[in-house]
Amino acid sequence: MLKGVAASLRYIFYTKPISGNLTGLIKPLFTPTIEGMKEEALPITKESEDDWYQKLVIEAGLADYSPVRGCMVIKPYGYALWENIQKVIDRRIKETGHQNAYFPLLIPEEFLKREKQHVEGFSPELAVVTVAGGKKLEVPLVVRPTSETIIYDSFSKWIHSWRDLPMLINQWANVVRWEMRTRLFLRTTEFLWQEGHTAHATEKEAEEEALKMLGVYKEFAEQYLALPVIDGQKSEAEKFAGAQTTYTIEAMMKDKKALQAGTSHNLGQNFAKAFHITFMDKEQQEQHVWQTSWGVSTRLIGAIVLAHSDEKGLVLPPRIAPIQAVIVPIYKTEEEKNSVIAKAHETAKKLSAIAVKVDGREEVTPGFKYNDWELKGVPLRIEIGPKDLEKKQVVCVRRDSKEKLFVADADIATVVPELLEKIQLSLYERAKIFMKENTGTVGTYDELKDIVKREGGFVRAHWCGDGACEKKIKEETKATLRCIPFAEKEETGECVVCGKKTKGKRVIFAKAY
Repeated sequence: MLKGVAASLRYIFYTKPISGNLTGLIKPLFTPTIEGMKEEALPITKESEDDWYQKLVIEAGLADYSPVRGCMVIKPYGYALWENIQKVIDRRIKETGHQNAYFPLLIPEEFLKREKQHVEGFSPELAVVTVAGGKKLEVPLVVRPTSETIIYDSFSKWIHSWRDLPMLINQWANVVRWEMRTRLFLRTTEFLWQEGHTAHATEKEAEEEALKMLGVYKEFAEQYLALPVIDGQKSEAEKFAGAQTTYTIEAMMKDKKALQAGTSHNLGQNFAKAFHITFMDKEQQEQHVWQTSWGVSTRLIGAIVLAHSDEKGLVLPPRIAPIQAVIVPIYKTEEEKNSVIAKAHETAKKLSAIAVKVDGREEVTPGFKYNDWELKGVPLRIEIGPKDLEKKQVVCVRRDSKEKLFVADADIATVVPELLEKIQLSLYERAKIFMKENTGTVGTYDELKDIVKREGGFVRAHWCGDGACEKKIKEETKATLRCIPFAEKEETGECVVCGKKTKGKRVIFAKAY
């Protein structure tokens, strides 16, 4: 009895209502049960409002909790999504001339202390190994929170001449940051990422590199994740510890909060001087290199969930979905079963150019399968029943719009990929419109506070550049300065906090993950 109850409860899933103008968009999901496939809406509880996102990630099969505080287990479906993300980004990184390498997980503690700002920025998040092999270590080892220091120790040994530059290295790895408040994919103690590290002969080359890689991230977010982003520069208070300048891409989630989707840092010569990374230039003069670092992480999976999900679960952009189309055979008799399943596999062969799956499970009904694959966000469902065999067609149902289309057998190989592209573009346009509609412009501090409190979203405002004004907004509204957008035009205005006249770009404030 308990086993049967557990099987049913596994599919119970609560969702959280989105704030502001989207209240009610995310509703309770249906609860399919294996026995009767009865669909019944579940009430939203206080608990469900607090952890809607967590429940979706778990129920959709992306990840699970770990016995280690703040860590997560990435399940096969979630890891397949990460592999698709990796595949595209890795290709683009290599196309821009970088090579993959791997550096140790453990870093001598004194390495981090060489760059003062760097160690101060990461000190509260460090996990330190002091005992190993049953003995106290003479030199404590830090589990990497990021790899600048360990990689730059190698750079100091590898770089001698201008001929060794530029040095363009990328690493796919895990890192550990002792976060106090964690959420699956968005902020965990251990997470996966790629981190690029480069060294250049001139400041100009380093700046071009940092901006180029930010462009790669922006292109990936928009073209593959269907995620419109604002690219720009971080303020001094928000930049990476030890960087000269930090650049970012900021995305808006469906609850109107901002999410930092990727960063690129011009490190200047800070680390080069700390780690004595020098080279002989063409005039035989010793110079310090100019450096950059940049990265994206499994946080991108969280961005997909928060930006596109609806009342039935995930909605995955086709270009990175582990399963792009699922074929569901529909039959009642044994005779129908054989012919329908044969047609399902025949259809799958026609779609060999995409990631397609035939759901041949016999222990559950088609209705159960519909709910299951909608929960997992598969972009397109293809239904095949006895009537479809007679009409020489299949039924395609779009995950994004719920639109149902009848496609002739002869057109399947052409129409299905076209539908997937339409879904991809539709998700991007929908997210772009949402960000535009929820970005406001203010002229006074009262207006800023009112929008942040009542509506949320991105707020464009003039800022004098003083950290005190930025700090006041953060303390009083919990909104942070997300970036100084590249696309903004310089104009004369008054600081939204202190009223000081200023000439520059409007900046973006928002509450964020």
